[in-house]
Amino acid sequence: MRIRVNDLSDFDGAPASESALSTQRVTDELRALILSGELAPGSRIGQEELATRFAVSRIPVRGALARLESDGLVVLKPSSGAWVARLDLKECLEVYRIRERIEPLALEESVPRLSDAEIVALAALAEDMVDSPDTETFLRLDRQFHLASYRHADMHQLLQMIERFWNTTQHYRRAFTKLLGRERNWIIHAEHRLIVDAIRRRDARGAGNLLMEHIRRTRLELAQHEDLFPTTETPRRRRARK
Repeated sequence: MRIRVNDLSDFDGAPASESALSTQRVTDELRALILSGELAPGSRIGQEELATRFAVSRIPVRGALARLESDGLVVLKPSSGAWVARLDLKECLEVYRIRERIEPLALEESVPRLSDAEIVALAALAEDMVDSPDTETFLRLDRQFHLASYRHADMHQLLQMIERFWNTTQHYRRAFTKLLGRERNWIIHAEHRLIVDAIRRRDARGAGNLLMEHIRRTRLELAQHEDLFPTTETPRRRRARK
């Protein structure tokens, strides 16, 4: 007998569509917990605890963890369970070196397709960052600014890779931002304004070069702060499969 997809359901009796909604909800909420730092890199993630917290069965939890592993936020180990992914200093600097290459490409591809209204919105985000009241607001606006500037790059796999790298470095960006303090943020704001000015002129190559220097400066400063990175051995993110 052939089983139709619409007949499938979870073991707890929930319809497939309801299970998908539960998985998406758990994915979104767990992603927020990790990106906010409430779940720190190297933390063990208990499936039963999550199921209780989100009032779902373990099936949506397992689905959410699998999605977050593909996003670079979670490491799944058959023998020990799920862990929040972490990077050591060498891995983080490697990610930044890659970002120096690929994000300028995304920006250069996107600039010609950004509307005037979208450029105005980017400029507003850059100014909102200046007045951000706390680190979390600053990080949220910074992420929004950069990813919005790439949105029209017609390169789906590239944009997915970029978002994955932003996910895996979020914790270290937070720690680094807090370490430097607000008095050093003027450098970031000045660089953002220069990037926006280049975008306004539709100077895609110039904007890309400015972005590359923006990311490189952060990498070089991060390299001076090995204390931000773990020294104890806990599960790390899994290398991409070939």
